[in-house]
Amino acid sequence: MAIAATISLPLTSPTRHSLTRRSLTSLRFFSSSSVQPSFLGLKTVALRNPNSRVSVTTISIEALEKESQISFLDRKESGFLHFVKYHGLGNDFILVDNRDSTEPKVTPEQAVKLCDRNFGIGADGVIFAMPGINGTDYTMRIFNSDGSEPEMCGNGVRCFARFISELENLHGKQSFTVHTGAGLIVPEIQDDGKVKVDMGEPILKALDVPTKLPPNKDQSVVKSELNVDGISWNVTCVSMGNPHCVTFGTNEGQVDELNLADIGPKFEHHAMFPAQTNTEFVQVISGSHLKMRVWERGAGATLACGTGACAVVVAAVLEGHAGRSCTVDLPGGPLDIEWREEDNHVYMTGPAEIAFYGSVSL
Repeated sequence: MAIAATISLPLTSPTRHSLTRRSLTSLRFFSSSSVQPSFLGLKTVALRNPNSRVSVTTISIEALEKESQISFLDRKESGFLHFVKYHGLGNDFILVDNRDSTEPKVTPEQAVKLCDRNFGIGADGVIFAMPGINGTDYTMRIFNSDGSEPEMCGNGVRCFARFISELENLHGKQSFTVHTGAGLIVPEIQDDGKVKVDMGEPILKALDVPTKLPPNKDQSVVKSELNVDGISWNVTCVSMGNPHCVTFGTNEGQVDELNLADIGPKFEHHAMFPAQTNTEFVQVISGSHLKMRVWERGAGATLACGTGACAVVVAAVLEGHAGRSCTVDLPGGPLDIEWREEDNHVYMTGPAEIAFYGSVSL
């Protein structure tokens, strides 16, 4: 199966996008300084490699009447998957309108190919907007770049919220309920375009995270010793609907000095984590400012992880490093996290932005 026979991809320049005339005749382009779309006139040249055919396009921006344009997201060509590429602080996803079916339009095997950054679109995962169940407005499912399916994704749910607002043509402050593998999630689009998400209560009971590390504080694992490849790490285990192992280091250096590609998989597949784990390596800057790097289960090193940032603040509070409201710096940028004492819920606020629109032949 040719997964990428025809695909629209961006060029390296932020002012140039790559499109195929066959797959779309216009694209809404969002500049960094405005959220108002304009439309692009296209001239296409095809480049070939043995695995795919990608059309690289030069672009002239034209002021076309909005009323005369057919919405890209409403296109229904047979055999094509239309998508929108979003990112939350560089944690990037392929968003698919799947509201007409409870079955994903892409298989896990296809998701792996689509997420490939050399021969596919390139992403950390594929997210499907699906019909709501159990009284919710929508359902969100995700396939990671390795084809596995996580329970939830914090950056992904912010992208999901912005995607829904585009699909439904919503404006201003909006909120809706989303069913996920981690339970009910309630994102709220703010007036400034950022998305605030009620991530629910953190799960601290060791058996429910899950981890095989013995509880050392009530039924939780807090600042417990974990041996990884002969090195002892102090870790706190938190679930935000998906498992996290948070460490504030070995006192041997800053988080920027860590070789994540080497140490990350050793945490992810450690015998103490029966469902594998996401791992956050944290540096305390102040009582309200934390810095982290993340190795995500099923995706590897990413520029940001929303559930990971939430888990980091919970762990920082439990270990006495920080207060309940923190800015968390990730490689892709900052997130604002609050663990409210009054309802025990964790709230995450951050951006979600469109990268480009595209089509791919499956």
